[in-house]
Amino acid sequence: MNRYALLAGVCVVFAGQVSVAQTVSPEVQQHIDKVTGCLHEPVMAKGDPCIPLEKRMETLHVPGVSIAVIHNGKMEWSRGFGVAKVGGPAVTAETMFQAGSISKPVAAMAALKLVQEKKLALDEDVNKELTTWKLPTREVAKGKPVTLRELLTHTGGTTVHGFPGYAQGAPVPTLVQVLDGEKPANTPAIRIETEPGTKWNYSGGGFTIMQAVAIDAAKEPFAKLLQDSVLAPIGMKHSTYEQPLPAAMGPAATPYNADGTPVEGGAHTYPERAAAGLWTTAPDLAMYVMENQRSLEGKANHVLSQEMTREMMKKGMGNWGLGVEIGGTTADPYFTHGGVNAGFEALFVGYENHGDGAVVMTNAQGGSRLAQEVMQSIAAEYGWPDFKPVVRTEVKVDRSVLETYVGTYELTPRFSLTFNLEGDQLISQASSQLKVPVFAESETKFFTKMMNAEIEFVKDDKGAVTGMVLHQDGRDMKGVRKK
Repeated sequence: MNRYALLAGVCVVFAGQVSVAQTVSPEVQQHIDKVTGCLHEPVMAKGDPCIPLEKRMETLHVPGVSIAVIHNGKMEWSRGFGVAKVGGPAVTAETMFQAGSISKPVAAMAALKLVQEKKLALDEDVNKELTTWKLPTREVAKGKPVTLRELLTHTGGTTVHGFPGYAQGAPVPTLVQVLDGEKPANTPAIRIETEPGTKWNYSGGGFTIMQAVAIDAAKEPFAKLLQDSVLAPIGMKHSTYEQPLPAAMGPAATPYNADGTPVEGGAHTYPERAAAGLWTTAPDLAMYVMENQRSLEGKANHVLSQEMTREMMKKGMGNWGLGVEIGGTTADPYFTHGGVNAGFEALFVGYENHGDGAVVMTNAQGGSRLAQEVMQSIAAEYGWPDFKPVVRTEVKVDRSVLETYVGTYELTPRFSLTFNLEGDQLISQASSQLKVPVFAESETKFFTKMMNAEIEFVKDDKGAVTGMVLHQDGRDMKGVRKK
């Protein structure tokens, strides 16, 4: 039996903390034990052993994790692991985390509710809807307006990828100051940079414009709009778009950096509520996922109609629907989104045609990597068709051969890969990034386990190593050996 998941209905013991656990059947407990007891990195070598969740949390400096799993249309189990704060209470199913960019798909549901109520239009110029602020026109737009549909699908051509938030005690800008990049805003003005509707480009700035559009249409504060139109109807009782988190709500997790140190001052404040302002729990997000699944079937339409939910899930440019990314196959698609705020990272997945899905929330930078590994473990245990690790065959290469690869390879004037030996392990390190072990598939081809990337060393006709090729995301980047 897994050492940190004890008998069903008794307790969860982890990192020295104890919390009451959900009572589950022995069969479900077996699922929990297998999910949390057998993680793998995104790429694995044949024969790699299972890694327990506890070990991966320790390695990645993630203090706390909350998981909710949906199976056959129901939330089968939800558990907390680790601690909400180092030296503090255990994570439970009720522990609140910042959702980061997962705020976007939940906020998109409120915007679509306004469209459904005919208070907004999907394909009208948003400047016709905006009253408190206007999106400046630019020549690059070629006379085309930006629409709500384009904002929700990241095709509006707008700037600003994401937001760092504001540390406790720092001045927090108004929404208009964020939109115009005026102090104390810490991000540039949100403007049109490419012709609307012609290119997919992830834009938190676009969702911030959507926030302004929704406020003007509803004529009420954004947090109240989301509470009344989405959170309460779905039953997300432990969720809010209030920023900062009201003292009456909680318990809440403390955010941590990638090195395990706490984020200075605690959770950041995000006036960009639609893009990054949601506080929630894994079970609450699971309810959002199930609401969409049931709405698609016409079985539960607490917020959107079946027709509008289907519109939300239509895959367009960049494989995005209205606020959600669409993956999987045409026959078996899923909707998903990840989230990254200062010290909080999360991921959810929901299948459209069958009631499976999951939510993983963490309170550490780098938690997305752990969330992906947990999602892979859930997928393996529940027989999902997607989210399987890439499996490669590792071979032994003599150290004398590895020594010939040591050096720096320039891929671009600003990006290089350096290879060194630590014992018999070849280590790669990109410019200003962490060290990454690489493993041999052959004498000249190597792979990493933390991402799906291959490195192939190139030799001249005399056998001297002169360069390398990085194979990643369908691209080949050539690097020239410098030293």
